[in-house]
Amino acid sequence: MRTPVAIVTGASQGIGRATAIRLARDFEAVVLTARQEDELAKTASAVQSAGAEPLTYALDLREPRSIETLVHGTLDRFGRIDALLNIAGAVPQIDLFEMTDAQWGDGMALKLHGARRLTIRAWDALKASNGAVVLISGSAALDPKPGFAAVATINAAIIALAKAFAEQGIKDGVQVNSVVPGAIMTGRRRSFLDHWAPEHGVSVEEATRQFPEKAGIARYGEPEEIAGLMAYLVSKEARWLTGASVRMDGGEIKGI
Repeated sequence: MRTPVAIVTGASQGIGRATAIRLARDFEAVVLTARQEDELAKTASAVQSAGAEPLTYALDLREPRSIETLVHGTLDRFGRIDALLNIAGAVPQIDLFEMTDAQWGDGMALKLHGARRLTIRAWDALKASNGAVVLISGSAALDPKPGFAAVATINAAIIALAKAFAEQGIKDGVQVNSVVPGAIMTGRRRSFLDHWAPEHGVSVEEATRQFPEKAGIARYGEPEEIAGLMAYLVSKEARWLTGASVRMDGGEIKGI
């Protein structure tokens, strides 16, 4: 028997899109939100083909009113929320000494505060369904570098936020975990390599080839691999796993 309703943010591309499509095998309905309406429609079509009913909202979750639109619309249509997967958020990869206050604020607005507001707004519905929440972080949180200071800082804050939600969730019957992906080959990573390569005097092809070796991994990860982990974390089989920060990075982080 499939679980009724999941919400996936950042569903227009990358890990968000892959997760939405994967969850269509396990959920009766998947609610999709992102800022790119055209790409969101493509995800919705794939979700429908995979067997779930899609509901799309083209929203900017940096705006508090968008949170209300998403949760109210989901409850109005389906009457419940069983899983919330907070995947939206791109953080600028700018050096610690060059990043402005405005860039810091914008980086935190969606990935951290958008996820925080959405989880709080959906909490009562998740309590009612004994639901599950996943927040996405990233391996930079565990190995901060000056060139990626915002990425590391915001991702570390997300891990801490998830643990705080998880402790409350033990009392309220809501399971909460975070996922810590490593180098996943998404459009965002390709864009990063496109900019990084000429700045370092190498071709994009060479930069793409060099990174796994320098990072000490065999290859890049694929969005579908993270999507499989996401699906497990909101499954009945994973129910006793809560308050965890689950790293999936091909072995890039070497420390304990």
